[in-house]
Amino acid sequence: MTMAASSSKSSKLFAGLQYLLPQHGLSRLMHRFVRIRQPWIKNAMIRAVCKLYRVNLAEAACNSPESFDCFNAFFTRALKPGARPICNEPDAIACPADGAISQLGAIEGRLLFQAKGHGFELAELLGDENQAAKFENGSFITVYLSPRDYHRVHLPVAGTLTAMTHVPGELFSVNVATVENVPKLFARNERVICHFDTAVGPMAVILIGAIFVSSIETVWHGEVTPPRAKTIRQWDYSARHLSFERGAEIGRFNMGSTVIVLFGAGRACWNPEFQAGASVKMGMSLGSCR
Repeated sequence: MTMAASSSKSSKLFAGLQYLLPQHGLSRLMHRFVRIRQPWIKNAMIRAVCKLYRVNLAEAACNSPESFDCFNAFFTRALKPGARPICNEPDAIACPADGAISQLGAIEGRLLFQAKGHGFELAELLGDENQAAKFENGSFITVYLSPRDYHRVHLPVAGTLTAMTHVPGELFSVNVATVENVPKLFARNERVICHFDTAVGPMAVILIGAIFVSSIETVWHGEVTPPRAKTIRQWDYSARHLSFERGAEIGRFNMGSTVIVLFGAGRACWNPEFQAGASVKMGMSLGSCR
């Protein structure tokens, strides 16, 4: 067996095992565990993760394990002012998070590309046919956040929040091996969808949950999940006039996950230098809007 074949088999096995795991139960346990405040426990956890994933604490506002109240405070840490400059070109699209580009490109009708052999429909992702129609033949980008990354999510272009939707679902890992082997993964996992009106039309920023991502929160709502919901929940913000500048923080994850950004038809032009797998930092220009 070749090395490539062995790796493919291992990836499929890893993805397959996740169907058997109590995904939400494990995430509830993680939610409690990462909030333990005993110094020797949380400091040991922080040091272990920093070493394992080569986390750069020097750029954090608090830069020692002892300075964080708990592991979750470390994982959702703020950065020092200026650590992530926001692109200043008037029409630029700012990267919403640190991480790696999973995929980017055009939405083919209402179909988004996930990985070779896998795609999913806009309506499946958004949980709403009317919202899906706004992004038909539009553009998308998917950014994967690893455990080493900065875990706050920022706005790609200035906009006004109009609505938010929480879609309950599964909690598969969102790493490369699982994305390549679990059909419609991003439309199956739990997610929080934030809708904005912008100068270039509608934009959606979607925070995808994953195994051990025990909390997704937004700056206007606080913690959206947990608790676990059984049905889709929706919030209308159209009368509240909640406007945000490009680069403003809008939410955060505990542990690694994925952000998907959607634009309408003809509104986004991605920088051709960026391809799947490229490393990115929050605030850098991903392309331009028109």
